[in-house]
Amino acid sequence: MRPSSSSAARLSAPRSSADSAAELPPPRSTAAHFATTDSLSAYWQFYWAVAGAQLARWLPREPGRILDLSGPDFRGAPRAVAAGHDVVTLLPSVDLAPRRTLNLVNGHAPVPAPPRRPPGRLRSVVGDSTFLSSFATGVFEGVIADNRVLSQHLVTEASLAEIARVLRPGGRTLLCVDSVVLGMALLAEQDCWPELSYASNADVLLVPWPDGAITRCFTAEQLAELLTEAGLELEWVKPRTVLSASTVEMVMGSDQHALGRLVEMELKAADSDDYVGVHLLASAVKPA
Repeated sequence: MRPSSSSAARLSAPRSSADSAAELPPPRSTAAHFATTDSLSAYWQFYWAVAGAQLARWLPREPGRILDLSGPDFRGAPRAVAAGHDVVTLLPSVDLAPRRTLNLVNGHAPVPAPPRRPPGRLRSVVGDSTFLSSFATGVFEGVIADNRVLSQHLVTEASLAEIARVLRPGGRTLLCVDSVVLGMALLAEQDCWPELSYASNADVLLVPWPDGAITRCFTAEQLAELLTEAGLELEWVKPRTVLSASTVEMVMGSDQHALGRLVEMELKAADSDDYVGVHLLASAVKPA
């Protein structure tokens, strides 16, 4: 479509830098992007769509018992239940137990499509996700530690040892942690230049957030080493997302139907060996 003469005149008219700056949205900091998982923002819609697709690829084909340590914000447990798995979700408080929501279409409850296999069960248990003393040894076919939960457990070694203990031989775990890329961005944002100079070579990188929280950040090599020390065998490690938040928001802002294409692009990009994402996703198996 060709621009009209009036719009062409507006395009050709000189614009001051002040006018251009006034039209641009204020830049968002790294912490503003990743401190809260705002499901209404374009980036987090994209992020959870990618996470759901990655989980669907990872879930065992045969139904089994899965432990979910990812917290109440994690959206993957219902997907695992729909795939036929019995899921035990560990929650910090009974008040945070997930509640089933009812969506209405034209004022009526939608009729769900028949599942390919009978759905599993979802059970909520209140407990500490660091020490899994409530569970016996070797009782789960899978353990999901998504939503950066192991980065919030600063002694990650203890958490991984517990995950390895409750897995049955041949069982697998899927986990997501903060990467050193994110940690260095947060340190730079807070002008922590002395700490930043040693960040890439640190054995343990603990990063403060503006809200006072502290998370542990990892390189792919550090994550693989911790899994091995816990008695697990690394299957793969990759970035959760490669596309930046600003890129996703720009594309989805101009095309509301771009989400599917972005997710497909992301899944292909994340299969590379380039660990540039702010979060790392890893899968490991307990030797038989």
